[in-house]
Amino acid sequence: MHGVTRDRLYCSPHSRSLHYGLYHSLYEWFHPLYLADKKAGFKTQEFVSRKTLPELYDLVSRYKPDLIWSDGDWEAPDSYWNSTQFLAWLYNDSPVKDSVVTNDRWGAGCSCKHGGYYNCEDKYTPGQLPKHKWEKCTSVDQLSWGNRKNMRLDQLLDLPTIIKDLMWTVSLGGNYLLNVGPTADGTLPVAFEERLRGVGDWLRVNGEAVYGSQPWRVQIENATLTICYSAKGSQVFAVFFQWPSDFTLRLTVPKTSPSTNVTLLGYPKPLKWTPLHQTGLSVLLPSLPPPAPSAWTLKLQGVQ
Repeated sequence: MHGVTRDRLYCSPHSRSLHYGLYHSLYEWFHPLYLADKKAGFKTQEFVSRKTLPELYDLVSRYKPDLIWSDGDWEAPDSYWNSTQFLAWLYNDSPVKDSVVTNDRWGAGCSCKHGGYYNCEDKYTPGQLPKHKWEKCTSVDQLSWGNRKNMRLDQLLDLPTIIKDLMWTVSLGGNYLLNVGPTADGTLPVAFEERLRGVGDWLRVNGEAVYGSQPWRVQIENATLTICYSAKGSQVFAVFFQWPSDFTLRLTVPKTSPSTNVTLLGYPKPLKWTPLHQTGLSVLLPSLPPPAPSAWTLKLQGVQ
């Protein structure tokens, strides 16, 4: 991508107050300088000094990204890539030193150990709440990060799976990166577009449980149905993925109080509820589920 087109991509996000991130692969599979360094056991750094580092410095100085998503690091150690040299400049002297964010792919062995936030590995999902900020990067096409002409629908994540994956990630304090592969002319296949629009439609109703939220004291509940929790201030959100046949949803972990109030995002009236033992509550849902693809959100106020 060259010239005016590339610069428009740079100018547009900043003018609309969107955060601007750049993907950058440290290596190139078939670059002759890289192959020569690899053949030398990475004891030479011709590729790094002549291509990778000048390119990174130029990208940051010219486009001032809010985020650098580094990749292609795993064949060589960070000492080969001179990652510490570049990151020291990035965080101390670069034009974005006070705002930039980076991930953890800066050399073999760095993932899940060093970085502004951790990717760890593709499609990584922790089993419990991590202590460090993290991100799940996944792809709608389960077999590729690019675009395949022979792609089949049964090889794609469906919308319910994507939304559940999103909320599971949010509940565990993670960022959710959903990849789609455009065609050579930059257009998206209809199947990708449908899923992205579906996520957008769901967020328009349920985004309060996502944007600006934090992990709650309990992240996931599986007592009856799977419930993903998030919190924002004193408000707790409980996202469920199956509408109970008896229209009664049981939450076992929230501690209620006389001031507890329960609402369903997208539904205009408060919901009736009754306490369950020392903790938990039973919520009476509307007789017909509101229009939503696969997940609904309860907003709980006055609970602990």
